[in-house]
Amino acid sequence: MGKFVMKRTKSGVKFNLKAGNGEIIATSEIYNSDEACKNGIESVRRNAPVAPVENQTVEGYQVEKHPKFEVYADKAGEFRFRLKATNGQIIAISEGYKAMASCMNGIESVKKNAPDAPVVMEEDK
Repeated sequence: MGKFVMKRTKSGVKFNLKAGNGEIIATSEIYNSDEACKNGIESVRRNAPVAPVENQTVEGYQVEKHPKFEVYADKAGEFRFRLKATNGQIIAISEGYKAMASCMNGIESVKKNAPDAPVVMEEDK
């Protein structure tokens, strides 16, 4: 089972959604408080399972309503996704994937893991 791992940074708090194998499948922006970060996690839990995928790498792609996963190619030619909430805010982003299939698997993993993933605070090392 996956988990949300909250982590303190120099400028605030962020979360990573990790799959059962420990791989990071989505990351948040930096929030200014633990509470704001927890609200971001709740938004991912709520929106991920119902969000359709908008594949922006396809010419003439179907524009979906928020919430949605947007799939796009970055400057390096890798595939990435971002999850946008109902209000259009980006609430989670992925790493770069060399293959489209891997990117789509990442989205499925977020949809599967996010709803029931516990939240833990990463211990300072």
